[in-house]
Amino acid sequence: MVLISEVGPHDGLQSVRATMATAHKLRWIDALVAAGLREIEVGSFVPADLLPQLADTAEVVRHALTHPGVTVMALVPNLRGAQAALHCGVHKLTIPVSASAAHSMANVRRTPAQMVQVVRAIAELRRLFTRLRATIGDRAGAAHMHNTRGLGLANCLAAYDVGVQTFDSSLGGLGGCPYAPGASGNVVTEDLVFMFEAMGVGTGVDIEKLMAARAPLRAGLPGEPVYGMIPQSGLPRGWTQPGARHV
Repeated sequence: MVLISEVGPHDGLQSVRATMATAHKLRWIDALVAAGLREIEVGSFVPADLLPQLADTAEVVRHALTHPGVTVMALVPNLRGAQAALHCGVHKLTIPVSASAAHSMANVRRTPAQMVQVVRAIAELRRLFTRLRATIGDRAGAAHMHNTRGLGLANCLAAYDVGVQTFDSSLGGLGGCPYAPGASGNVVTEDLVFMFEAMGVGTGVDIEKLMAARAPLRAGLPGEPVYGMIPQSGLPRGWTQPGARHV
């Protein structure tokens, strides 16, 4: 069993010029939950003037928290963002620490060493640190792959082979990283789920409902290109998904 962590509502939306209306975001998240996704990165706590697409993150978090059993994540670039996220009730924080000094400066306006200090400052919220250790322990972390040169799925499979159990992906492959040249989109959630299910590795995600979640995404971002081989070609004839979660 692997955990598919959907990052489209954050990582995807921050990479497009258009701003999805809050009502569309909430419907999209509802559809993702209905498909069986149990971890969703719903936004980021950054100044609205830097990422106006995510200015409603606090409201989106509050809505996502109404779904029991769903881990609600948000990205935070600094201590202030972490405090705001925890105040809203976010379960899990993503803190961007880059090995590249140039990428780090472009992405969060801090050097890698400065970001390590940010992580330390956040971890001094002792209860958070205790929860983090209890959750992660000695296990491998999550894999966040981009689909550069079409190698996203191959890289996820390589990560799985060495013990990674959690994989970030984005519905329709939406997103990428504006500060990483060539990072052409995220791994497509639909294709990733199909790959694992076809291997006999459970995800707990209903593929047909997952593909249906593309409708609110398209409605909220009309004209924005979305990708995916499985949505394009369809599921194999006669193929049934064992153990799909029905909500």
